[in-house]
Amino acid sequence: MDDTVLRVIALISITVMGLSSCAAFDAADSGRLLATGGVSQVEGAGGAGLAPWALITGYGTEGSYGANAFYTRADLPDFTLESIGASTGISNRVEFSYAKQKFDTGDTGPALGLRRGYSFEQDIIGAKVRVVGDAVYDQDRWTPQISVGAQYKKASDPALLGALGAKDDDGLDVYVSATKLLLDKNLLLSATLRGTKANQMGLLGFGGDQNDDYAVQFEGSAAYMVSRNVVLGADYRTKPDNLGFAKEQDAKAAYIAYFPNKNLSLTAAYVDVGEVALQGKQSGVYGSIQVGF
Repeated sequence: MDDTVLRVIALISITVMGLSSCAAFDAADSGRLLATGGVSQVEGAGGAGLAPWALITGYGTEGSYGANAFYTRADLPDFTLESIGASTGISNRVEFSYAKQKFDTGDTGPALGLRRGYSFEQDIIGAKVRVVGDAVYDQDRWTPQISVGAQYKKASDPALLGALGAKDDDGLDVYVSATKLLLDKNLLLSATLRGTKANQMGLLGFGGDQNDDYAVQFEGSAAYMVSRNVVLGADYRTKPDNLGFAKEQDAKAAYIAYFPNKNLSLTAAYVDVGEVALQGKQSGVYGSIQVGF
């Protein structure tokens, strides 16, 4: 992990500790409705598995704060993706997050000219700010809650990424998310527009021999609360196709999330990320655990 990542993590930690000791902030009140912070998205932001939501992570209300830690694993036919990280929400207004991703090639490594078990890795630092609306309290309005966010990503092994055609080993994604919560219908709808150069979310670098310009991508989520503690949902995410050696396809997922209380959530999903590195369609199971307040 480079010095930049460590400095940002330290800054986030100092900020949270400072807020917790400040008279203007109450103790973490966990005052928001169950599941309204979502789960931890695979890049660390609060939302669904593949897409961020406009909602702020944690259960802290205005003048308070909340935080989460998570671990996610997706087992695909030829690869394994793991993501671990943490996030904090401040005053139901600002969110900071960090995630470490590891994409293990397993037995497929030699077929790609790599050693067996070679892993692509990246660090992701995120921030999100709620700018308009409140998804819970604006039930009498048609307007959604809107947040803007950014994710700085730093991938490993720049020499290998360059050989694959990537132009850079780091990049900045920017996005705007709009989320509408319909409490009377137990339904949440969310849409995100992301400006990105990332190849396979950044694990294969940024930009490429086919394209090195920012592209606007769509990420959508729908979630239905079937009971007080259980949510069924689906995500869809488009991705840019920058590298000439392998076509990149859209990703999709269907999931069930269980919230026994505000300190724990468990998510199981079927995920399809399309073709990856000439190894055919990659679809499989996805599991995630989140703890927090």
